[in-house]
Amino acid sequence: MQPDAGSTILARIAIIATATIFGLTYSLSAALIALDLAERGLSETLIGANAAMHAIGVLIMAFLLPRLTAFFGLRRSVIGSLLLAALLLCLFPAMPLVWLWFPLRILLGAASEVLFVLSETWLNALSSESSRARTMGAYTAAMSVGFALGPLILSIAGSEGFLPYGIGAGLAACAAAFVISPAIAAPVIEQPHHSNPFRYIRLAPVAMAATALNAAVETAGLTFLTLYAMSVGWQEAQATQLMTCMMFGAIVLQLPIGWLGDKMDRQSLIIGLAVLSAIGAAAWPWALEAQWAIYPLLFVWGGLFVGIYTMMLTIVGSRFSGSDIVGIYAGMGLFWGVGALIGPTMAGVAMQATTHGLVAFVALACALFAVAALMFRSPPEATTLRTEP
Repeated sequence: MQPDAGSTILARIAIIATATIFGLTYSLSAALIALDLAERGLSETLIGANAAMHAIGVLIMAFLLPRLTAFFGLRRSVIGSLLLAALLLCLFPAMPLVWLWFPLRILLGAASEVLFVLSETWLNALSSESSRARTMGAYTAAMSVGFALGPLILSIAGSEGFLPYGIGAGLAACAAAFVISPAIAAPVIEQPHHSNPFRYIRLAPVAMAATALNAAVETAGLTFLTLYAMSVGWQEAQATQLMTCMMFGAIVLQLPIGWLGDKMDRQSLIIGLAVLSAIGAAAWPWALEAQWAIYPLLFVWGGLFVGIYTMMLTIVGSRFSGSDIVGIYAGMGLFWGVGALIGPTMAGVAMQATTHGLVAFVALACALFAVAALMFRSPPEATTLRTEP
């Protein structure tokens, strides 16, 4: 039975709103737990080890998610993960023994992976081919808004006591309320024929590369862009505004890029976005010498770069469906973790080697991805593999 138009529209609104709240709770909890552990006297090494537990949870869930989703159903899996995230956030400040925070962080990572993968799966299943790129652009923009709001809420609520954890838990519970209504359309996910995530990596290698690129450059930029600007003469207060400008572009420009993705060949658009991202990054040193140039450049660059990920989500949604798309998105979650791990490390090494090391890292990464996307470009008929729900 096909969902009616009203049910589909409500589902899209609910999923996009959930993406915003998920991004908010994720960014809030990541910074909050690190601050709390530091206040409890843990070393940077142990704080980093606790953060790594999140990636372990993601890794474990990537292997289990296709079968778990088929067994429990998509809606119940999303609601259960949101409620689990809310419970876990309440448990962190209640646990007197800090070592218990490590298994809690594994479970929080697993819950986050479910939300990350299934929200994308759900939205793609309910999107028509004619507007799929615009829909995924709205999804990416909403998640970016959430990521930006998390630290803002933390700066207002502070990091002490139960309050900031309670805010995160309350928002996760609110997200569950968005999707709990049976009036909201939810696709049926069949039992997968394969459970090996490496099969899904082979099915969509460019999607995995795009996800790793996005995570590597994004985390490297968050870590080093301010420091890079200060190293070439910017004051700290002004340098910190550069990342805000870039994130604002990443939010605002996803809908126009999505519109383009619904009007032209999406693989060509991804290659073009990657090339422009490489050229734009290479122009950072020049633009930093002229303040009138750097702000518009970073605004446009942020939108173009994040557009690569938006278009890749769209292409995957066009080519695959059912348990295959769950498996591919789970694999993309794995590569997100890999990119987030190696990006800051490689950028840090590059910045030690040269003042403009961050520029070299970002430009080279985007250029290499453009070459890979061109080499592994699928024939046009490959975009018709998906069967509509």
